[in-house]
Amino acid sequence: MDHSGHGMDMHMDLPPFTLGRGLEFSFDAFFLFGSLLGLALYGWGVLRLRRRGDSWPLGRTIAFALGVLTVLLVMCTKLNDYGMVMFSVHMVQHMVISMITPILVLLGAPVTLALRALPPAGRGRKGPRELLLALLHSRYMRVITHPAFTIPMFIASLYALYFTPLFDFLMESRAGHISMMVHFFAVGMIFFWPIMGIDPGPHRPGYVMRMLELFAGMPFHAFFGIALMMASQPMIKTYANPPASLGIDPLLDQQWGGGIAWAFSEIPSVLVLIALIYQWYHSEQRAAKRSDRAADRNGDQELEAYNAYLASLQARGQ
Repeated sequence: MDHSGHGMDMHMDLPPFTLGRGLEFSFDAFFLFGSLLGLALYGWGVLRLRRRGDSWPLGRTIAFALGVLTVLLVMCTKLNDYGMVMFSVHMVQHMVISMITPILVLLGAPVTLALRALPPAGRGRKGPRELLLALLHSRYMRVITHPAFTIPMFIASLYALYFTPLFDFLMESRAGHISMMVHFFAVGMIFFWPIMGIDPGPHRPGYVMRMLELFAGMPFHAFFGIALMMASQPMIKTYANPPASLGIDPLLDQQWGGGIAWAFSEIPSVLVLIALIYQWYHSEQRAAKRSDRAADRNGDQELEAYNAYLASLQARGQ
């Protein structure tokens, strides 16, 4: 179904929502071709590494592929059509594309793969690899991945969008709807990247600080969901008068949407926490192995120096 025009009249013929209807394929050129391009580029990078004898963890490939599939699931099915007229379905789209998709994509380490797969441009020249490195080390990237930016942006994407006329304005056009969804994904990426991303980045705090960053943003999601659940009237104009064919009460639909937003403040927190603890454990293991190798190379010089010190004390005492 084409969303050009994006008015309610384009969706008047939708039957009542069921999961089966929601999961039917619905063509959306931007997200379909964008997703396929992302998978193709990632696959090219993995094959390039394999051809030269380098390995790439299968788990990362699976995580990235699942992340892209979540985009296809919510944007290239009838969920995208129902999301135009049902707030609860739109909220599923928003939560998946801003919280589940970024986590999975980041666990796929696409930037690390690109840095390993792209060939160097040569002395004095700048190719895609050099431009990517320059972007990673730029002041712009330091700003947008700093918690002083990411946490307020994460919160503003809820309150400043839904509780102002901006949401209704964006929903009036196809370009507005696409830009809103891309924004949700981008905000999720910059919020979760410093916290649990594998890729190198300008802002990489310690593990305790990362957990604090995670929990600093999540309560606002819960408050947002509760505000929608407790409202006595529809708060978002776009969804105030749903098509009669759906047979839904807009206030009840809004309450369902609030419940979905509240639940999604918990689910990603658990997923990210598990990933963080796993990464922390492995970093400690690697540090211990490095320490052991250093001790083996040095022939336990610290112990020998301590024994020599004791011997000198004994000699002075005689």
